[in-house]
Amino acid sequence: MTATRVCALSELEQDSAIRVEVEGVPIAVVRDSNDDVHAIGDVCTHGDISLAEGFVDGDTIECWAHGSAFSLQTGRPLNLPAYEPVPVYAVTIEGDDVLIDPAVLKTP
Repeated sequence: MTATRVCALSELEQDSAIRVEVEGVPIAVVRDSNDDVHAIGDVCTHGDISLAEGFVDGDTIECWAHGSAFSLQTGRPLNLPAYEPVPVYAVTIEGDDVLIDPAVLKTP
């Protein structure tokens, strides 16, 4: 696969996330308080809940349903009830375009 444009950087608000789907893979695209853009698997590993609907705080995103927070850097859960990590994908910014290749996992 190659990197796919998923949105414009200008569409991402600080401390928020949007849900996109690339090649059938649900991904939460997150812009944190430092204006860094992250891409993580959108489905909470504790339940079938969209992480993009959760709360962004610093370098974490919290599942709104059960409260598990995940690192945007590593995908690891930081508290229970989730105990399995979500995948983290490499993000490329070209001008105002945000590109993601779901076949390329980010190395923490």
